[in-house]
Order: sequence, then structure tokens, then C-alpha cells
Amino acid sequence: MNSISRRRFMKISAATISLAAAGCALKSGTSSLGTKEKRKGIQKIPTYCDICFWKCGAIAYVKDGELWKIEGNPDDPLSRGRLCPRGTGGIGAHTDPDRLRTPLIRKRDRGEEVWQEVTWDEALGHIADKMQKIKSEYGPEAMALFSHGIGGNFLKHTLNAYGTPNISAPSFAQCRGPRDVGFRLTFGEDVSSPERTDIKNARCLVLIGSHLGENMHNSQVQEFADAIQNNASIIVVDPRFSVAASKAKWYLPIKPGTDLALLLAWMNVIVKENLYDKEYVTKHGFGFDQFAAELLPYSPEWAYTETGIEPDVIRETAREMGRYKPATLVHPGRHVTWYGDDTQRSRAIALLNALLGSWGRKGGFYYPISMDVPAYPYPAYPKPAREKVDNPNQKYPFAHETITTGIREATLTGQPYPVKGWFVYATNLIHALPNEEETIKAIQNLDLLVVVDVIPSEIAGWADVVLPESVYLERHDDLNVEWFRDPFTALRQPVVESPQDQKPNWWIAKELAGKLGLGSYFPWNDVEEYFKHRLTAAGLDYDELKKKGVIRGKKQPNYFEEGVPVEFPTPSGKIEFYSLQLQKAGFDPVPKYTSPEQNPPGSFRLLYGRAPVHSFSRTQSNRILSDMMSENEVWVNSSIAGRLGLQNAQYVTLKNQDEIVSNRVKVKVTERIRPDCVYLVHGFGHTSRGLRHAFRKGASDAQLLTRYNTDPLMGGTGMNNNFVTIEPAEA
Repeated sequence: MNSISRRRFMKISAATISLAAAGCALKSGTSSLGTKEKRKGIQKIPTYCDICFWKCGAIAYVKDGELWKIEGNPDDPLSRGRLCPRGTGGIGAHTDPDRLRTPLIRKRDRGEEVWQEVTWDEALGHIADKMQKIKSEYGPEAMALFSHGIGGNFLKHTLNAYGTPNISAPSFAQCRGPRDVGFRLTFGEDVSSPERTDIKNARCLVLIGSHLGENMHNSQVQEFADAIQNNASIIVVDPRFSVAASKAKWYLPIKPGTDLALLLAWMNVIVKENLYDKEYVTKHGFGFDQFAAELLPYSPEWAYTETGIEPDVIRETAREMGRYKPATLVHPGRHVTWYGDDTQRSRAIALLNALLGSWGRKGGFYYPISMDVPAYPYPAYPKPAREKVDNPNQKYPFAHETITTGIREATLTGQPYPVKGWFVYATNLIHALPNEEETIKAIQNLDLLVVVDVIPSEIAGWADVVLPESVYLERHDDLNVEWFRDPFTALRQPVVESPQDQKPNWWIAKELAGKLGLGSYFPWNDVEEYFKHRLTAAGLDYDELKKKGVIRGKKQPNYFEEGVPVEFPTPSGKIEFYSLQLQKAGFDPVPKYTSPEQNPPGSFRLLYGRAPVHSFSRTQSNRILSDMMSENEVWVNSSIAGRLGLQNAQYVTLKNQDEIVSNRVKVKVTERIRPDCVYLVHGFGHTSRGLRHAFRKGASDAQLLTRYNTDPLMGGTGMNNNFVTIEPAEA
């Protein structure tokens, strides 16, 4: 093993240009694909996508042994035979010249970026030794796993077998958590992932900060197109005139941070004018009279002063929702961590849907179902000696998943007990968590940081050990037994081989478990043996699944009117318009509105969102996707641009309230955004030099999110509380 510099690390992490030009041809040698030579002709191999969490079924085409194209699997209910731009661009993940290629161990202090290229045996042995040392000195609970997506399932299994309860995903505290808690508090259930939204049958669709068509969740976007074709009435609430807004009957350019005021005013009108579903509410509701009394102060005239939306518009849009009930769907959103009151705002969305009678009804929220595929009969996990570290004394009483920033806080403070090791899978914590400085300070308190990734992300640059994973087109992952409108089971399987020394996550998890003395938790020899056991127990045929990629189950009822049992697993057994459990915990039983922090003089609230061709900060080095969008832009209202003397496509920098300055970014001068805010697409502005193609292209919203408000109910981080000024960039 030879010590290597940062420059050498960059070379190791990047495949050669000639390899990309050759389409990353299969290596010679035996493999799970069962060939030593390139096969002639075209092979069609089903799998499912991993560019985002939607996991759409796909068919990959391999032409003369090289990956050729990817399209949707027509048998898959998620893709319905069509992929989004990210999915069809998945080939670029395989051919990406910036990919990690071999295991690396840090040889100097963090930040000095001096590495050794090592074998897998050496890397996993080093990790196992460190983990055993942490266990002996601090207990197994001192290790934490941060994981994103289904690919983390086997690593979760290894860490559970090791004995830690501290397993988390940023998708809870930094994304969907407030929504899930708000709906649980109201209906006793959350909206699941993929969401149980019956968009295609909605006669009125309300989108509050939901950027369908830009946030490209495949089947939802297809159903959005269905709703438009069916002449559904669409109401869009957003400070920015999004793609979805361009399809709307009503567009409400709301003042950022005042969404709850609008929701309360809508409910005020619907109750006052008797537009709600009286039979549904009377039969299934709890505490409606107390709820209605709480709404009295929130008139449209009151809301106008907060939101900037005219009272007549508030009334007319409320009447529109009532006109089409129960087939009115107020979309719950996905990335809902905005201002810190997010659970109560999401609960207001749930309550508005409850008034309209949409839960469990066609055109509202259907009841999802899944196939019964038993879990593998593993040995029982050891019982941790200590509770999870993220939420001591149940500070956030309604958090039902692990809070990532809670683990970070414990790592910083050592309270309630020390966290000394992080295992990070497929999530770039530098971009995913707010306040980059806090994340780096926490990392410096660790004895071990392991990163499993396919690209040299920013978090990989801080790791002690970097493990290069095969991309999804080169590996098996766990079976996808999804909760959805129609039951199905899907298989991800290798389409081509990994071009260098990358390995699949199941192999990494199994090999590490062996080195930790936990081999009994992986009694199967390879992942296909694991699949066969589970599928046989379910009465399904593995060979059929390999051939088709998806096996569909029997259609079952989705709505109350089709025979779904009417059940609400809340304390009252009903829809809780007035929440006694919130009241008992010291919170408002009905949401109340508090005005947001105002913009400091001369500054603009920073908003951010997604693009249809990129997924988080994972895809900017994908040459196919970056050809469609190589950098982001900052949206600036044209009146503001004129006042500041800014031209379209001019480069500027953004400086936030804590003096953090962004990379330079192009201005998009537009009428399509309010003057009091600016907007960036998330995921750009990479600072990892290993990401040669994406390095410093555009601005990072994550870098500017130094302040956040923590949701008191569940610990989510409201991140739309940062303000920026704009300055012309130096050449």
C-alpha cells in the first residue's frame, strides 16, 4: 500500500475518459451475470431505479455487452412503463468518470486528505477493529448509522446485530417527518411513501409548495397529467410560479412563512359556510365543535394581512374545494421542513382534508396495500443497554423515527452519552443537514467515520474509510415490497458489472458482519439465496421475478366505499379535529398561527427546491443529466433585479445573515417569483474536488442554511429561515 495525496485520491475516484467513451464495457472474468465475454446482440434485463426513492420499475438494454438504454417497465405500477428524465439518464451513473473506484483509508488528520488505497479485506478489517474498540470502550450504542434508501437495509441489519439502536435517515427530520406526524395526530396513520394520494381521480387538487413536474416523483407526475386531462380544478399556493402553477385555475403567490394562516382561513370559510362534508365529519370526527370555535378569529380579512392573498380569493378557492368534495385532495407535500411550525402546518392540511371528507375516499387518499412477503428469519438482535441517543427524555414527544440532528447533537456534546462512530450510507450529510459547521465539528469528535458511496461526495472527503459501492445497475438490493395502490414485489438485479473494484451493499454488510463476529446473522451464502427464501415463503417464484422484474398481486379495495374498513387508530378511534394528546403534551390541540420572522432590510428569504433532471446532490457528476442542467440559477424578481442593476445570466454571489458567501451563480431574472424571496435548485455548488465535473458549478443552498428552527413536536429542522443579500460576482 502506498500513501497517496489529494491529487492521487482524485485520480483514484475517477474512471478514465477512455473508459467512459467505451461505455464502461464489462470486465472479463466470472460474475453473477454468468459470462466471461461480451454477449452479442441485445439483452433486456428488468430492475428498478435508484436515482430517487420512488424505485420505479425499469428495463435495461445491454447491447453487445455494453449498457445501451433504460426505459420503464410496463408491468410496474410505479413507472407504468415510463421513466422520468433522471431514470432514463441512469446510464450516466454507470459511466460517470468521477466515480469512486477502490477502498481508501485516511492516513493523516481529517482535513489533510492523505489516503491509502487498500484492499476490501484491509478496509473492512480496519473498520471492524475500530468498531470493536468503540464497543469495548463506549458500548455498541456509540455507533450510529445514517442511511438513505432501500440500499441501506443490509447495513441496518449489521448495525442492529452489532447492538446499536441509533439508525436514522435524513428523510425524517429534514424532509417528510412533520407531515407524517401531523397526519398521524389527525387520522392515526401517515401518508406513506410513495404517498397514498389519489391524484388521478381528484376533481380538485390543491398544491401548497408542492412542485409536481419539478419534484419528479414519477407516478404522481403522471397522475397530475391525468388530472389535468380530466379537467380537474387545480389550486397552487407558492411564492414562485412553478411548473405546476402554470397548469392551475387559481395561483396564490403567498408570502413565505404564512401558509398556516391561509389554511386556517380556508377552514374558517368552509366551516362558516357549511361547505364541509357534514355526514363524514359527524360520523367519524372527534372534537369538531371545539375545533370550529378555535377557527373563529381566522377570517379571510385577517389572513390577507399576513399572506397577501385577497379575501375574495381565499373565499372563492375555499368554495372551489367544497364544491368538489370528497374528491378534493389537498396534497400533503414531501419536503415539508420549512419554518419550524411544520407539524402543526401539516396537521392543518390533514384537518382541511378531513373537513372535505377526502381520507379513504376516491379522489382523496386511498388505502395502500402490499404483498405478504415474510421477512427473513434472522436471529433476534441483542437488546441495547441504552435508549436511542437522539431524543433524550422524549424532548420531542411525537418523533416516531430517529432524529439525525439529534444524533449530531449528541456527538457534539457527549450527552446523554458519547457517540464515537458514524457509518454513512448513500447520504451526503454535508448537503443534507443544516449548518455545515455543526456537522464538521461533530465529525471531529468521532473515532471512526465510514462512508459508503458511489461518488466522492463532500462527506466522503471527511471520512476515515471510504467504501466504493456498485451503482444500482450493477447490484442486487433488497426486495421492494411496496405499499401502493396495487400490491407488487419488485427485484433490483445487476444489469452490467462494476467497472472497477466497487462492491454491492449486501456484500459489504455481510463481510463486515463476519469480521465483527456476527456471521450468524447472515446465514445465507449470497443475496439470491436470501431472495429465494423470502419469495418461497410468500408462494412466489424467483425465476419469474428475475424474468419480469415485478410480480403483481391481486387487486384489492382502496376506498371506504369499496369495503375498506373505516378505522382511525387515534386515541379516540376517530378523526381528531381537537387533539387531547397534543393538549396533554402541552401543545395546541388545534393549530394556531404565529407570524414568521421578517426579512432583515435589503435581504431576501432563501427558498429552494428540486429539478426534474437531478436528485438531491447525487447526480451532478452524471454526464447525461448534467448535460441537461449543469448548474443552478438564482431566481430574482425582475423589479429587484432592476433596482440592483442585475442582468439575466449575470454571475452573482449570495451572502447569508451569518456572513457565509456562496459560490458564484447565474441570475434568472423573472416575474415568476415574489420580490421578497429568491430561489435555488438544491444540490449544486459542490466543493469536493473529486467531483471534477460538478466542482463549484452553481451555488449550494445547503451551505447557506446556517440557521434552522427545530419543530417542538418531532424535532424536524425548519430551514426556510435564512436570508441572503446579492452581490455581483468578481470575474
